[in-house]
Amino acid sequence: MKQYVIDGLRLEDYQKLKAYLDEHLKSSPLGGIYWLELDNEILTPIQQKHVGCAPHFFSLSLEEAFLSCEFLVRIKKNIKCDCMDYATRGQRDWLIDQADAILEKLNIRI
Repeated sequence: MKQYVIDGLRLEDYQKLKAYLDEHLKSSPLGGIYWLELDNEILTPIQQKHVGCAPHFFSLSLEEAFLSCEFLVRIKKNIKCDCMDYATRGQRDWLIDQADAILEKLNIRI
């Protein structure tokens, strides 16, 4: 799986991230998994057409020592669809910017 991994988290970093993600993102029934919805403006044409598959999102996995952000654009309603795909360069950059902005907002320095 292609992903952006931020490792070397301290326990206090993990606790701040967990509190932030719990408050601002939807979570999976599986502990430590969060869904970051993509902005409509960065969806590919096929993703924009697949309104029934929306929302399109990235999966973030938070563990005590790391945050892993998958580069796969996922959907919740189907197991597989043509609108699920690895992120475009713009989507990938958006995800990295989002993750980095959260760290900056929480004053987490890695």
